[in-house]
Amino acid sequence: GKDQGLENVFAYEARAEEGGFVLGVLASELDKSGVLGVVGPVEAGDAKLYIDGFAAGAKYDKPDIKVNISYTGSFGDTALAAEAANTHISAGADVLTGSAQQVVGAIGVAKEKGVPWIGTQSDQSSLAPDIVVASQIYNWDGPLQDMIDKHMAGVMGGEAYALTLENGGLTMKYADFADKDAVAKAEKVKQMIIDGKLNVMDVVNGAAAPAMGGDEASTGAKSFEYPADIKPVRIVMVLPSTITDLAWSQSLYDSVKDLQDHYGKDVIDFAYTENMWNVTDAAAALRDYADSGYDIVIAHGAQYGDTLFELAPDYPDTSFAWGTATNSGADEGVTNIFAYEPRADQGGYVLGVIAAKLTKSGVIGLVGPIDAGDAKLHVDGFVAGVHATNPDAKVNISFTGSFGDTALAAEAANTQISAGADVLAGSAQQVVGAIGVAKEKGIPWLGIQGDQSSVAPDIVVATDLYDWRPTILAIIESRSNGEMGGKVLQLTLANGGQRMVYSDKLPADVVEAAKAAEKGIIDGSIEIKPEPR
Repeated sequence: GKDQGLENVFAYEARAEEGGFVLGVLASELDKSGVLGVVGPVEAGDAKLYIDGFAAGAKYDKPDIKVNISYTGSFGDTALAAEAANTHISAGADVLTGSAQQVVGAIGVAKEKGVPWIGTQSDQSSLAPDIVVASQIYNWDGPLQDMIDKHMAGVMGGEAYALTLENGGLTMKYADFADKDAVAKAEKVKQMIIDGKLNVMDVVNGAAAPAMGGDEASTGAKSFEYPADIKPVRIVMVLPSTITDLAWSQSLYDSVKDLQDHYGKDVIDFAYTENMWNVTDAAAALRDYADSGYDIVIAHGAQYGDTLFELAPDYPDTSFAWGTATNSGADEGVTNIFAYEPRADQGGYVLGVIAAKLTKSGVIGLVGPIDAGDAKLHVDGFVAGVHATNPDAKVNISFTGSFGDTALAAEAANTQISAGADVLAGSAQQVVGAIGVAKEKGIPWLGIQGDQSSVAPDIVVATDLYDWRPTILAIIESRSNGEMGGKVLQLTLANGGQRMVYSDKLPADVVEAAKAAEKGIIDGSIEIKPEPR
């Protein structure tokens, strides 16, 4: 109620999709018929979150599983819930779940038919201990105690609470008779959610989910961890394209937004201006932001470098950052500029390995913007990865000369396919056009920078995802230590600045080869050498 001027309202929310996802994996592992049944009340609130997460978890484990969902339209009508449960069982469901007070009716049917039940909100095993396999339990102790403490201290409201797996507000309980392997798999997924490796809502909204467990251990990549505490900071970003470009700008925005979501707006206060293709307009915006007292001003494009080097000396208490770049200004005596560079040749190499394993025609097409920056690195690494895996494969490269012209990218993709390419890759904001062509023609696509699977989940088979969180945190930490700039920060596979995401549509041997390439790059046994072009 803060926005309405109310000071005596507390809000709370159960992020039920998290436990729902875990239980969806469990249900999929227990299932034998290929059909699951879900009995919901109304499609809203934590009921919707739980069901969305459950369905996503089941399909994450077994993409072909069928999840039948029925909403009774009532929270408390046990007769309707019983009827829905009977309908699901008649349709072949051999595992049931549901939410709200109505589930007593559905559990009764499950007990009568001997069908496993998976619960949420509270422990429902007392109703049918022989068939309630697992429950997601809401633990309200933390929020309630905090409300009491705040009230005693004279704070009447103004706080919003979320129950999550990470903070213990959501806990999982498994029956003693539950299949141990299924429980182990569910627990592995739960830990991925807690560790921040799997964002359930991203998966619900169509993003590709990371492979289940063990990726970092098998490749040597560093898993991301949030530092316990950071100093409050104001960050602003000037972006060349939109925060929904599925590439360069969105990857940075998503990373900073994730940090804000984790630490809170009182710790990470950030703003942005998007679509700043015009360098003159961007220069004006950067100066305005510096005048406004932001701690960190990010100019997210190599085209903004000249502007930063003019601005930085005038604002010694402001840290500036830019990239793709390797010049922090240290040699020129500038002390408050950070440069950053995604080593896209690394992820590009891994994607090249995948392309070489997938192609049947022996021809692979690559759509680049311009032959510079991380786009050039991506192409260099990609070609090296292809030829290290299949020396006879041909990689046709076309540079459109534009970062954002989707029509040119689509035209280039069509040209590549006409020349025999049966696997495509590309980079920059323009790729939406190329992906559209790949989707239309059923050609596998290998992405970089942002997760592009939401555009075409059936053909985006792998992504080299830029994770800017380690870079942003490194800048924040440097400032806390009195270093305003002077560093070049790289995004690599080893430091977690690049993360490989593999679709479950990829054959196991292809994923194995890709992970072996990751490991080789990280441990130094693979040296990426650009080929002459």
